[in-house]
This record gives sequence, structure tokens and C-alpha cells, in this order.
Amino acid sequence: MKKIPAFLASSASAVYTNTFESLHILPGLLLLGVLLAACDPQSVIQANAPAAAFTLQKLDGGPVHFPDQHRGQIVAIHFWANWCPHCLGEMPALDPVYRQYRDQGLVFLAINVLEKPDAVRAFIKTTGVSYEVLLDPEGEVMRRYGAMGLPATFMVDRQGIIRSRVIGESTPEVFESMIKKLL
Repeated sequence: MKKIPAFLASSASAVYTNTFESLHILPGLLLLGVLLAACDPQSVIQANAPAAAFTLQKLDGGPVHFPDQHRGQIVAIHFWANWCPHCLGEMPALDPVYRQYRDQGLVFLAINVLEKPDAVRAFIKTTGVSYEVLLDPEGEVMRRYGAMGLPATFMVDRQGIIRSRVIGESTPEVFESMIKKLL
């Protein structure tokens, strides 16, 4: 058996390592491609506009019809994904705020984008969140809301109007201040 020269072995290892390490950005690039492919600037929902209606499946089964099922409630529509590093810490951090205000009419719809139910279920199990998890397998609802990054949160008032949004990671303090403005 021929021995591989050390300089070639280290180069091959570096190429393999760099290729493998680059793969972690693949889900983000795929999401960006899906979002941009159907991006229509006229259809992006802005603050103070009616929230777009949608029907998505719950992770635990059954459909959710928004806004029909949530009339008269304050709704946080939160887009996220398992591979999103900010989502891992943000989702459990927002849960205590949700628990504090849910009896005052707050609904939290955590919409997972482009992932398989088994992967979502495993992720949710590690976070211990108590709010509703929905599946957006094609990213259609996320595109409709114009969220070009994850996580993204849209706050909808009791009349179904988007009053604020956060693109990127939110803190419990920011989330609570958005809720208080709508109570």
C-alpha cells in the first residue's frame, strides 16, 4: 500500500473539513432561495395592515385557521426553524411571558418553516415550550408575511391588524412591551 505524502493528506483533510463545515449553512441558503423565488414586494404585509389569513396543521394534529379561530385575541405569529441558532434560546425565553399573558387573551402561534414534523417534535421536546406549534412545510405563510429572516415575530391586535414586528431574535422584555401595548 502506497503512503500518501503528508502535504497531500493535510490538504485533503482541510478540503473535506471545510466542505463539511460549509454544509451547516445549507438549510439557510435553501430557505433564502425559497423565499426569494416567490418574493413579491407588493404582497409583503406591513405594520398597521390586516394580518394575512392562513390554515396550517398543528404539530400535534388538526388544523388552525387564522384569524377565524382567534378573533378578539392578541396573537403573536412567530416564525422559526430548528437550525436557527437564535431560535433555540429565544423560544424558551419567551414562554414565561406567554404564560403570564395567555389568560388575558394572548395566543402564541410558533410556525416552523420547511422542516419535517419528527425533527420539529424533537426540537420542541428539548425546549419545553407551552404554546401552539404549527407547520409551514413549504414556507408559504412565511413568504406571505414577508419575513426574510428567522426568527420573526408579528404581533396582531384583537381586530386582526399587525401592530408590530421583530425580525431577528427578540427578548422577553421586548416581547412583553409589544403585548402590553395591545392589552
